Amino acid sequence: MGREKARRLSGSRHFRQRMVLATLTSTAITIEDIRSGGAAPGLRPHELRYKPGVIVGGRDLEHDCGVHRGIGYFLEPLILLGLFARAPISIRLRGITNDTKDPSVDTFRMVTLHMLKQFGVPLEGLELKIESRGAPPLGGGEVFLRAPNINSTLKAANWVDEGMVKRIRGVTFSIRVSPQIENRIIYAARGIFNRFIPDVHIFTDHRSGSAGGRSAGYGVSVVAETTTGCLISADATVSYPNVDEMNEESESPELTSPEDLGVQVASMLLEEVAQGGVVDSTHQGLLFILCALSPPDVSKVRVSQLTPYAIETLQNIHDFLDVKFIIKPDPNSNTVTLKCVGAGVKNLARKTS
Repeated sequence: MGREKARRLSGSRHFRQRMVLATLTSTAITIEDIRSGGAAPGLRPHELRYKPGVIVGGRDLEHDCGVHRGIGYFLEPLILLGLFARAPISIRLRGITNDTKDPSVDTFRMVTLHMLKQFGVPLEGLELKIESRGAPPLGGGEVFLRAPNINSTLKAANWVDEGMVKRIRGVTFSIRVSPQIENRIIYAARGIFNRFIPDVHIFTDHRSGSAGGRSAGYGVSVVAETTTGCLISADATVSYPNVDEMNEESESPELTSPEDLGVQVASMLLEEVAQGGVVDSTHQGLLFILCALSPPDVSKVRVSQLTPYAIETLQNIHDFLDVKFIIKPDPNSNTVTLKCVGAGVKNLARKTS
């Protein structure tokens, strides 16, 4: 599919997603004008050069994710590639586990991995262990990911009923700060949640020493679980600046207090729930890709109003997989139902082993 002639693309938008889809479809691509108008044109350290070929997979892999993006930036493409690899993947990733740019590793562990069962991926082969935490700017975190490969194809999904929220779970973290900060976050978050639901449990995860990374910070990830098994998430992180780079004249930035952070993330989760849909807004893009990769059968999903990222994901899916979604808004619930016939992408790598 597209091996004979490279597909020409322009700009750096959704570089990661384009590379994943190019790999899964064996499409050679040439991307031109990457940040051509910027002061620092070209690729960033966290944007990998990858030539499509057989996805090998393998055990005991390691990768330093750097400190430009969180580990969550790398986890989504790793999972997608791993599903279609020759062998299951086990890999250690080092860098930033919790930041303000990318979904936290906690959200990935509690929510993203569980999405895959809707498409026939057994949860038994999925694992994400947080060995150490790392916050910006210096990181120092480490996680271990184990992901299965599929025998042939995913399965189509009919996933439209989000149900009602029955409980809320979550985890706070603190590194190189007082562990009492986590209790303050939980107290503030529960003050919001308990107005609506009594079953709320937020765990604490204080890390010190080498398990606490190289920068101080704290944060929280929360998940609303519904009666139909949907998981809706929100997370937030506060990190301290690198004191070595601050001079005497610079003012210390005003950090969000633990109480304000707890209220903030609780409000974010309630807003995600109120918007409706079977996934939260940050997972729309991944959901659509999984639908498009599925067999040539109808997948039907319901989400809240489409995010700009999700809209561009639909365009990339059309460009690489030639899959079109039928989009039907529901004015009563303010949600959107999408249907598509999957491209039937198969794990051909297993056949070459």
